[in-house]
Amino acid sequence: MTNILVTGSNGQVGSEIRELSKEYDYHFFFTSKDNLDITNKQNIKDFIERNEINCIINCAAYTAVDKAEEDKINADLVNRKAVKKLAKISKEKDIKLIHISTDYVFDGTNHKPYCEEFKTKPNSVYGQTKLDGENEMIKINPYNSIIIRTSWIYSSFGNNFVKTMLRHGREKEELGVIFDQIGTPTYARYLAKTILDILPNINNDKVTIYNYSNEGVLSWYDFSKEIMKMAKIDCKINPIETFEYPTPASRPHYSLLNKSKIKKEFNISIPYWKDSLDECLKRMGERK
Repeated sequence: MTNILVTGSNGQVGSEIRELSKEYDYHFFFTSKDNLDITNKQNIKDFIERNEINCIINCAAYTAVDKAEEDKINADLVNRKAVKKLAKISKEKDIKLIHISTDYVFDGTNHKPYCEEFKTKPNSVYGQTKLDGENEMIKINPYNSIIIRTSWIYSSFGNNFVKTMLRHGREKEELGVIFDQIGTPTYARYLAKTILDILPNINNDKVTIYNYSNEGVLSWYDFSKEIMKMAKIDCKINPIETFEYPTPASRPHYSLLNKSKIKKEFNISIPYWKDSLDECLKRMGERK
């Protein structure tokens, strides 16, 4: 039996893995910063040896994008240094490592979907620290390990855009939502399922990067409109430009991910974003 350590298990992807875990013949160890400090190499090593871990799914991350602009030390600690420690231990002990990264490693100035090998150029502290974590892992190169870049994560767990829109939509008669940032939402449950499904087939001698999001292309404005429509909330959504909603950190204006590689190599299909949103809202009791 595979003994899997899931870090950041209280986050959206980690929580979905916990929900799905009973469907898989693995033995899971779910941890958070409260019971495993992944910034401490000895703590990680002791936990892995004690529980005979042979696979790590790293869902832990510093994801406060705007806060990271002023909190670079802690963002770097979790997004780079902790990944470096996990990669080193994975290499030493021949442990499979699945690490989740982000579309923020790109600057968002492209005009066609980003492939894994496209040039990276983060324009935020969050994006830079996530890219630095990727590069540490690639340099150390634990065998049978992958990086999955994803975008616009939402779930029935945690805080996310879908929950924010549902709340604001019920509180206000109208909302302004950005229409000039383009990408694809990712339902965390489907990303979690994909990770668990492909896990036995990960077999490589160099760290490999894959993209994963749901299918389709849209703006935050389009996403908001569909959330209100599906949840039957009477709130007018007005399109606004990015400059009308300034934030400390820059967001990629275009972050569509090309998923051809993961679909081809693991023979998987990826659900359309509307179908995924429908499923999530049903799980949240927002749709019948």
